[in-house]
Amino acid sequence: MNPTPWAQAADTVGAFLVFLGAAICLLGSIGLVKLPEVLSRSHAATKPQALGILLVLVGVALRLRTGIDAGTLALIIFFQLLTGPVASHLVARSAYRTGGVHADLLFDDLDEQLSEEPDMPRSHPRPDPDREDAAPKDGPEDGHTPGGG
Repeated sequence: MNPTPWAQAADTVGAFLVFLGAAICLLGSIGLVKLPEVLSRSHAATKPQALGILLVLVGVALRLRTGIDAGTLALIIFFQLLTGPVASHLVARSAYRTGGVHADLLFDDLDEQLSEEPDMPRSHPRPDPDREDAAPKDGPEDGHTPGGG
Protein backbone atom coordinates (compact mmCIF):
# COMPACT_ATOMS: atom_id res chain seq x y z
CA MET A 1 0.00 0.00 0.00
CA ASN A 2 1.52 3.28 -1.13
CA PRO A 3 1.13 6.35 1.08
CA THR A 4 -0.96 9.20 -0.25
CA PRO A 5 0.86 12.26 -1.59
CA TRP A 6 -0.37 14.31 1.41
CA ALA A 7 0.96 11.77 3.90
CA GLN A 8 4.28 11.63 2.06
CA ALA A 9 4.49 15.46 2.07
CA ALA A 10 3.64 15.55 5.80
CA ASP A 11 6.36 12.97 6.49
CA THR A 12 8.90 14.99 4.50
CA VAL A 13 8.01 18.29 6.17
CA GLY A 14 7.97 16.57 9.58
CA ALA A 15 11.43 15.10 9.02
CA PHE A 16 12.73 18.50 7.91
CA LEU A 17 11.26 20.21 11.00
CA VAL A 18 12.76 17.57 13.31
CA PHE A 19 16.17 18.06 11.69
CA LEU A 20 15.89 21.87 11.81
CA GLY A 21 14.76 21.84 15.45
CA ALA A 22 17.61 19.51 16.41
CA ALA A 23 20.10 21.79 14.65
CA ILE A 24 18.77 24.84 16.51
CA CYS A 25 19.00 22.97 19.84
CA LEU A 26 22.57 22.01 18.97
CA LEU A 27 23.46 25.64 18.26
CA GLY A 28 21.92 26.67 21.58
CA SER A 29 23.94 24.01 23.38
CA ILE A 30 27.15 25.21 21.72
CA GLY A 31 26.30 28.76 22.77
CA LEU A 32 25.72 27.55 26.31
CA VAL A 33 29.25 26.16 26.43
CA LYS A 34 31.03 28.91 24.49
CA LEU A 35 29.47 32.14 25.76
CA PRO A 36 31.43 33.96 28.46
CA GLU A 37 28.90 35.06 31.08
CA VAL A 38 25.71 34.05 32.85
CA LEU A 39 23.23 36.29 31.05
CA SER A 40 24.44 35.25 27.60
CA ARG A 41 24.38 31.61 28.62
CA SER A 42 20.89 32.02 30.01
CA HIS A 43 19.78 33.47 26.68
CA ALA A 44 21.41 30.60 24.78
CA ALA A 45 19.78 28.08 27.10
CA THR A 46 16.22 29.28 26.59
CA LYS A 47 15.61 31.02 23.27
CA PRO A 48 17.02 28.45 20.82
CA GLN A 49 15.90 25.55 22.98
CA ALA A 50 12.28 26.74 23.03
CA LEU A 51 12.23 27.17 19.25
CA GLY A 52 14.08 23.90 18.73
CA ILE A 53 11.74 21.84 20.89
CA LEU A 54 8.76 23.52 19.22
CA LEU A 55 10.02 22.55 15.75
CA VAL A 56 10.90 19.00 16.81
CA LEU A 57 7.50 18.40 18.37
CA VAL A 58 5.61 19.88 15.42
CA GLY A 59 7.65 17.61 13.14
CA VAL A 60 6.80 14.60 15.30
CA ALA A 61 3.10 15.59 15.25
CA LEU A 62 3.18 15.74 11.45
CA ARG A 63 4.69 12.28 11.37
CA LEU A 64 2.30 10.65 13.87
CA ARG A 65 -0.92 12.35 12.70
CA THR A 66 -3.26 11.13 15.45
CA GLY A 67 -5.36 13.30 17.72
CA ILE A 68 -4.13 11.87 21.02
CA ASP A 69 -0.48 12.22 19.99
CA ALA A 70 -1.03 15.79 18.80
CA GLY A 71 -2.78 16.67 22.07
CA THR A 72 0.05 15.20 24.12
CA LEU A 73 2.64 17.06 22.05
CA ALA A 74 0.64 20.29 22.41
CA LEU A 75 0.74 19.90 26.21
CA ILE A 76 4.49 19.30 26.09
CA ILE A 77 4.95 22.44 23.99
CA PHE A 78 2.74 24.46 26.34
CA PHE A 79 4.57 23.44 29.49
CA GLN A 80 7.98 23.79 27.87
CA LEU A 81 7.20 27.34 26.73
CA LEU A 82 5.72 28.13 30.14
CA THR A 83 8.57 26.88 32.32
CA GLY A 84 11.62 27.76 30.18
CA PRO A 85 11.46 31.56 30.53
CA VAL A 86 10.65 31.32 34.24
CA ALA A 87 13.70 29.15 34.90
CA SER A 88 15.89 31.47 32.83
CA HIS A 89 14.63 34.48 34.75
CA LEU A 90 15.38 32.82 38.07
CA VAL A 91 18.92 31.94 36.97
CA ALA A 92 19.55 35.51 35.78
CA ARG A 93 18.06 36.96 38.95
CA SER A 94 20.21 34.70 41.11
CA ALA A 95 23.31 35.69 39.15
CA TYR A 96 22.46 39.37 39.53
CA ARG A 97 21.88 39.12 43.26
CA THR A 98 25.06 37.16 43.91
CA GLY A 99 27.20 39.53 41.84
CA GLY A 100 27.80 37.17 38.94
CA VAL A 101 26.93 39.80 36.33
CA HIS A 102 29.50 42.26 34.98
CA ALA A 103 28.81 45.80 36.16
CA ASP A 104 29.31 47.28 32.69
CA LEU A 105 26.31 45.30 31.42
CA LEU A 106 23.91 46.67 34.00
CA PHE A 107 21.57 49.60 34.08
CA ASP A 108 19.28 49.03 37.02
CA ASP A 109 16.38 51.42 37.45
CA LEU A 110 15.38 49.71 40.69
CA ASP A 111 18.81 49.70 42.33
CA GLU A 112 18.02 52.59 44.66
CA GLN A 113 14.74 51.00 45.67
CA LEU A 114 16.28 47.60 46.37
CA SER A 115 19.34 48.77 48.29
CA GLU A 116 19.33 48.46 52.06
CA GLU A 117 18.85 52.18 52.74
CA PRO A 118 17.38 53.88 49.68
CA ASP A 119 17.33 57.63 49.30
CA MET A 120 13.92 59.13 49.94
CA PRO A 121 12.43 61.19 47.12
CA ARG A 122 12.82 64.96 47.50
CA SER A 123 9.08 65.42 47.84
CA HIS A 124 9.20 63.38 51.07
CA PRO A 125 12.26 64.44 53.07
CA ARG A 126 13.40 62.25 55.92
CA PRO A 127 12.35 63.51 59.33
CA ASP A 128 15.15 64.99 61.38
CA PRO A 129 14.81 63.94 65.04
CA ASP A 130 17.08 66.80 66.18
CA ARG A 131 14.83 69.51 64.78
CA GLU A 132 12.82 71.43 67.39
CA ASP A 133 9.66 71.58 65.30
CA ALA A 134 9.66 67.84 64.59
CA ALA A 135 6.55 66.01 65.75
CA PRO A 136 7.06 63.91 68.89
CA LYS A 137 7.06 60.17 68.40
CA ASP A 138 5.41 58.96 71.60
CA GLY A 139 2.91 61.70 72.42
CA PRO A 140 3.15 65.03 74.20
CA GLU A 141 6.47 66.10 75.64
CA ASP A 142 5.14 66.43 79.18
CA GLY A 143 4.59 62.68 79.39
CA HIS A 144 0.83 62.84 79.93
CA THR A 145 -1.59 61.28 77.56
CA PRO A 146 -4.71 63.21 76.58
CA GLY A 147 -7.80 62.22 78.50
CA GLY A 148 -5.89 60.00 80.90
CA GLY A 149 -4.31 60.51 84.19
